[in-house]
Amino acid sequence: MFLITAVIAAGVLISAIFPVFYQMTGTFSSAGHTADVQLRTNMQIILDVANQSQYARVWIKNTGSERVALADIQRSNVICGDAGNFNLLSLSQTGTLSNGQWSYVLYDLNDNNFWDPGETLEIDAHTSTIQTADPVYFQFSLPNGNSISDQFMVSTTP
Repeated sequence: MFLITAVIAAGVLISAIFPVFYQMTGTFSSAGHTADVQLRTNMQIILDVANQSQYARVWIKNTGSERVALADIQRSNVICGDAGNFNLLSLSQTGTLSNGQWSYVLYDLNDNNFWDPGETLEIDAHTSTIQTADPVYFQFSLPNGNSISDQFMVSTTP
C-alpha cells in the first residue's frame, strides 16, 4: 500500500515539475539567442559632422558579423541635439527632413537590402536643438538594444 502511494505521489510530482523545466529551457534558449545576436551586432561611427543650419550627418560602419535588415534600421531610434538638450527624432518617410526628423542612406555593396558587415550607413538628422557653441550629442539604437553614440562640435566653416 505504501509503495503504491509513493509511486502515485512521484507521478504527480513529475507531472507538476516537468512543464516548468520545459518552459525554463525555452526561456533560456531564447535569451541565449538574443544575447548572441547582440554580441555579433557591432557598429562604429567613422565620421560625424554638424553645421550651423541645424543638420547633422553621421556615417556608421557595421563592424560586427551580423547583418541588419532594412526594417530594423527603419525601427531604430535616433537621438540628436545639443548635449543636455537632445530629442528622439522620427524617421522621415519622404526623405525630405523637417525639424525633428532623420533619414538614412545605406551604401549596400551587394544590393541585398541588408546592412551587411563592412557596409556603411549614412544618417542625416535635422533638429533645432543643435546650436553653434555647444557640442552635439548623437545616438543610434537598433531594435535589439545595441547602440552607438558620440559627441562632436558644430562646424563653423561652410
